[in-house]
Amino acid sequence: MRRSSNDPLDFFHAHIGGMDAFARGLLIAKRMTDDKVFSKFMQERSSSYASGIGAAIMTGQVGMEEVEKWVMNQKYPVLQSGRQEMRDNILNSYSQ
Repeated sequence: MRRSSNDPLDFFHAHIGGMDAFARGLLIAKRMTDDKVFSKFMQERSSSYASGIGAAIMTGQVGMEEVEKWVMNQKYPVLQSGRQEMRDNILNSYSQ
């Protein structure tokens, strides 16, 4: 056995605790969805697909050869932070 508690009442309370944790998670997920805090990050992150070569890729107007030519004509890519640590902190703030 994994646990030293093998009393049916202990199992009952363990299941209640598990259901409560799932319910709390769903409520937090609903609040996060309603706040759209991560939707804003995703929209900013994928904004390059709204115009230019990104839009052409998404609509199937260009193939791999055209994309390769475009890439070869570009200077170094502009690095943009994904703000992972900031997003982690936002996510953790919802669990309170």
